[in-house]
Amino acid sequence: MTGAALNAMHPLGQAARERGTFWLHPARLVALGLGILITVGTGLLMLPVATAGPGGASFRTALFTSASASCVTGLVVVDTGTYWSGFGQVVILSLMQIGGLGVMASASLLAVLIAGRMGLRSRLVAEYETGLVGSGTVRRVLGGTVAVAVVVEVAVLAVLAGRLWLTEGYGAGRALWFGTFHAVSAFNSGGFSLWPDNLRSFADDPWITVPIMMAFVLGALGFVVVYEIVRVRPVRAWSIHTKLTLAVTAFLSTAGPLLIMANEWNRTATLGRLGVAHRALGGMFAGLTPRSAGFSTFDYSQADPATLLFTDILMFIGGGSGSTAGGIKASTFAVLTMAVVAEARGSRDVDVLGRRVSPTTVRQSIAVVFVMSGALLASTLALLRISELPLDDVLFEVTSALGTVGLTTGITPHLPVAGQYLLVLLMFVGRIGPVALVTALALRVEYRSYRNPEGRPMIG
Repeated sequence: MTGAALNAMHPLGQAARERGTFWLHPARLVALGLGILITVGTGLLMLPVATAGPGGASFRTALFTSASASCVTGLVVVDTGTYWSGFGQVVILSLMQIGGLGVMASASLLAVLIAGRMGLRSRLVAEYETGLVGSGTVRRVLGGTVAVAVVVEVAVLAVLAGRLWLTEGYGAGRALWFGTFHAVSAFNSGGFSLWPDNLRSFADDPWITVPIMMAFVLGALGFVVVYEIVRVRPVRAWSIHTKLTLAVTAFLSTAGPLLIMANEWNRTATLGRLGVAHRALGGMFAGLTPRSAGFSTFDYSQADPATLLFTDILMFIGGGSGSTAGGIKASTFAVLTMAVVAEARGSRDVDVLGRRVSPTTVRQSIAVVFVMSGALLASTLALLRISELPLDDVLFEVTSALGTVGLTTGITPHLPVAGQYLLVLLMFVGRIGPVALVTALALRVEYRSYRNPEGRPMIG
């Protein structure tokens, strides 16, 4: 069979040719959908009614906030709780909810709710965006994911609202709104907070930090993983993706807190100001939030440089594929790690959990890491040039934006205009970059009836 014939058999290729719109592949549709969401959010946040003070927000402020919320990052140039009105805060919450689930996935789910069905193209795009490639269960998984999101967000907002109302002196309405906002922000890895110091005032309050921590950990696992944990029995029937994601999550969720606690335990500006039990809680929170959420319980500008560097690594890896988190993703990290192990052992195949990983998957993982690393390096150099800030702070902010995390050393509001626009671009690329890249690569697979002679350049 010819290469053209095999390419024509690709399901997306068939759907595109049937409709005569082959150029509208998922990578472009996902980027277009996110761009539209950011544009709409920017317009709404520029309305005078969106700000607490007189007049409306500037284009730059509205764009940065809309991009940060839509890309579920959490970096801000103004204080969310005081600068934006109730209407503006509702807009931000809505952008986080839609952006967290996925723009095209949200549109597909809306189509199901309204029309009761999902077209072939919508299903394929939603599959690529949420990591459900070839599953054939996108409608069921999306519905299940929304159900899990609602349950988690309602449970978290109930705990937070109850705590704020009963012990912190908040009125019932204000406690309910703060609980709702932070529950949505947590599960969708938004990182936005209505408190000016994020969660630092509650660093010693497990009734606030623990529910938020549990929500963003669940949100960062990914749609497929959450679905299989809830619906698939027995455990041995879980997919290799779910097992890999849980294994990497368990490893990083142990190593991250331990290393951060080792660096910050006696540092009075961060964890050292707390009691022993609360130091452990703060270290756990600080070790988990870089892979997803962007909430902080201490000031990262006061953290040890080793903590900043290790946090950079966690932010770059990120959470699970098809999740609300950013980064290169846990499964990509696992595949590359096992590829190195296989090469060190002289193994012909890359084996993971009793399965052989295809060479295509390994190549795609290498491509994702290479492109994301290149973007990180180029952006860091550019921001160093235009801001003249220390490398630690610049690298931290760039990694946070590209990984759509939202942690900050506090330099974002003080960056030059060009620097803030650069962060907007990084948040956009970080949200759609790995997905778009893998999708584009998947659509460009070439089937040839011949192979070139083998060459062996010197490596290392």
